[in-house]
Amino acid sequence: MLYSIDKGEYVKQLPHKSDYLRWRSNLSDEDYEKILIELQQRIDGDEVHTAGWIPGHDWTGTVFEPLYHACRRDIEQAAKFFGLILFKLMMERDDDWSFGRYQKDGVDIRSLTYFRIHR
Repeated sequence: MLYSIDKGEYVKQLPHKSDYLRWRSNLSDEDYEKILIELQQRIDGDEVHTAGWIPGHDWTGTVFEPLYHACRRDIEQAAKFFGLILFKLMMERDDDWSFGRYQKDGVDIRSLTYFRIHR
């Protein structure tokens, strides 16, 4: 489950849902499931994850490449779609996570960072 520390409550709705649904309609169920499995495996192993760092910069040949094609080869849209998939996944997990926007070496990180919480 995904907890918003700022709001003091669990997140129940996916932001930018219309974008998510539009892009999701261009992605096969098989590819979507492969992405979810990969994300679950990566998330289970650590306490902190920064969304944009999970897939890396080059998605060629990875389970994430179909996102690029689902977004008509628009890199920015594919990155946003990835972020929404991860956000939705974090909302649906049984364990508790929260999120925020942070900096590294004084520079803003463009994507959300998720961290496990114990409530």
